Amino acid sequence: MAVAGAWISNRFGLLFPAVCLLMVLMLADYVSGMIAAKKEALEHPDSKKYGWSSKKGALGIFKKTGYIFTVFVAVCIDYLIYKFAQELGLKYESQTYFGLLVTIWFVINEFISILENAGRMGAELPELLKKTLSELKKDINGTGKDKK
Repeated sequence: MAVAGAWISNRFGLLFPAVCLLMVLMLADYVSGMIAAKKEALEHPDSKKYGWSSKKGALGIFKKTGYIFTVFVAVCIDYLIYKFAQELGLKYESQTYFGLLVTIWFVINEFISILENAGRMGAELPELLKKTLSELKKDINGTGKDKK
């Protein structure tokens, strides 16, 4: 899905909108995670396992910052490939393939995380969506059945 999204986005020059979408989704994921943690803390008042903490919040911010740096590096790789192709006289029309691929990958990951947070908050997700999310998460985390 990420490759298809990157290819389509590249055709229409959508790197900037894709990065903006990623930023909005990262904020929505962070806020939905805090709300879900607060709900879980209310449901389990005697357990320190549930609830929001500054440590969890800081780790979330570090993770999102890592996303931003990863997209930045991918865009830099795109630029290097584009410039080297020009220097070698090769025709390379795509300027943002890896940047888009990484951005779309993170966008999909953020969608999954937001839906998981909604489920933690008590939103009833359709069974088909739950199964699909479970399979996507296994594939993204590399814990699928065919992993060796």
